[in-house]
Amino acid sequence: MAVVSMAVEEGSPAKRFWIRSQKEAVFAAYTPFFVCLAAGGLELETFQNFISQDVYFLKAFAKAYEIAEECADDDDAKAPIRELSQAILEDLKMHDSVVQEWGLDPTKEIISNPATTRYTDFLMETASGKVDGGKGPVKIVTPFEKTKIAAYTVGAMTPCMRLDAYLGKELQMYIKEDENGHPYKRWIENCSCKCSEDAAAQIEELLDKLSVSLTGEELEVIGKLYYQAMELQIEFFSAQLVGQPAVVPLTKFHDSKHQLVVFSDFDLTCTVVDSSAILAEIAILIASKGDHSGTDRLITQKSSSEMRNSWNILSRQYTEEYEQCIESLLSSEEVKAFDYVHLQENLHLLSDFEKRANSWVVDSGLLKGMNLDDVRKAGEHLILQDGCAKFFQKLVKLKEFLNVNLHVLSYCWCADLIRSVFSSVGCLNDLSIHSNEFAYEGSISTGEIVRKMESPLDKVETFKSIINKLGNNERYLSVYIGDSVGDLLCLLEADIGIVVGSSTSLRRVGKHFGVSFVPLFSGLVNKQRQLDRQESFAWKGLSGVLYTVSSWSEIQAFILGA
Repeated sequence: MAVVSMAVEEGSPAKRFWIRSQKEAVFAAYTPFFVCLAAGGLELETFQNFISQDVYFLKAFAKAYEIAEECADDDDAKAPIRELSQAILEDLKMHDSVVQEWGLDPTKEIISNPATTRYTDFLMETASGKVDGGKGPVKIVTPFEKTKIAAYTVGAMTPCMRLDAYLGKELQMYIKEDENGHPYKRWIENCSCKCSEDAAAQIEELLDKLSVSLTGEELEVIGKLYYQAMELQIEFFSAQLVGQPAVVPLTKFHDSKHQLVVFSDFDLTCTVVDSSAILAEIAILIASKGDHSGTDRLITQKSSSEMRNSWNILSRQYTEEYEQCIESLLSSEEVKAFDYVHLQENLHLLSDFEKRANSWVVDSGLLKGMNLDDVRKAGEHLILQDGCAKFFQKLVKLKEFLNVNLHVLSYCWCADLIRSVFSSVGCLNDLSIHSNEFAYEGSISTGEIVRKMESPLDKVETFKSIINKLGNNERYLSVYIGDSVGDLLCLLEADIGIVVGSSTSLRRVGKHFGVSFVPLFSGLVNKQRQLDRQESFAWKGLSGVLYTVSSWSEIQAFILGA
């Protein structure tokens, strides 16, 4: 998804609120309504119903601006409020002509749909001073306190205008791609024009100005209102009734009678930090305790500084030889068309290297002496990528309604670490973990690794084995989520391969062997166009196309919806 530039200063309230909300904004873009609109095949009736709701938003905004201006005690604040209010009144005047252009009778009474009503009621309650600050209703008593209503009201309006500018900008590229002329081109151009961006920037600047005199607690109230307004806006787009088939969300498009099999890598796909770094820190911590007590030195045989130095040497050696291995993969002539066989043959180089690297670690004895409880505690506190836990939690909740199977495939040396992570987010019992294991004597690691998954070839063999066990009579759709070269074969074998992160080596190796990397949203718009044209299409593995995302929010929006 496109990233919208901000007109407000770094660190300003409006910018902070938008940055925190932008990953949520993708849920509006990945709705059936918006994908069908971007594809150019949205049914006219659906579009008419959508624009008919504008009048309720515009009237609510006009009234909210009127109240905000009354509450503001600063002429510098009143002037931009008045300017924004005047623009809304002009939009109301233009509304009848827009409605007529799309075949609607402007004199006919339009019924507000429930999602529209929920937002407009929320805005009017905020403007009237009925604000919940999270610790109960905010009390507005004195004339001075009344000035806060202006800030709260603008805070509840700003995300609506910023989201509209964001989505309008996203739509622009698709009207340019449509060779037959996008049916909603004029409306999209009006929505995504410079004045739309300017209006969003203007209200953000106003919000910052009104926030200057507020306390930290009062800013938190505005933040809460901002996020609530964003949720209501996403709900509004999700509530648009689309009668035609749509490719999103995947769980609705995919036949629920057939199994959905979701695979995910772990390190740096789910986690912020590689698990090997976490395990190294545990080993160093154990050595540090031995430095002071002497009791654990018989186990570690090394001081904490020696342990850290040894880990650093291993890490440098791994990085250097990994990069050399990648360059070796790229030394052959680049292919012009996707060549899976050639890729798989060449990945033996990487597979052999990964196995050697694990042998270095085992031979070093650095994994010896770790306590299983320490490993589990580390897993409980391991930070996941933003949105990752939420995706798995929601998928698990939907398992009773969906025929879904979840698997984690990982090179991690210690599956207990992975188990602890997913146990801490309440998902362990609903997924299968395929990884290496520590060897233990009692609850203390011996330093050996029970090697089950060390390489790209091990991963893809496990992937195929799981799919094969479904049986020939079981229809399924497979999704693989990964971030590195080690995931490449699985990403390609899956019906839908989704790449998170920005691994340069993954893209270089993939492109060298003919793999195409397509932003997921763009791919969905193209699939929707095929569906609208009633062309037969299917998500199918080994197509040579992988889909890229900027966050787990995109993955959730695509597969599960808001």
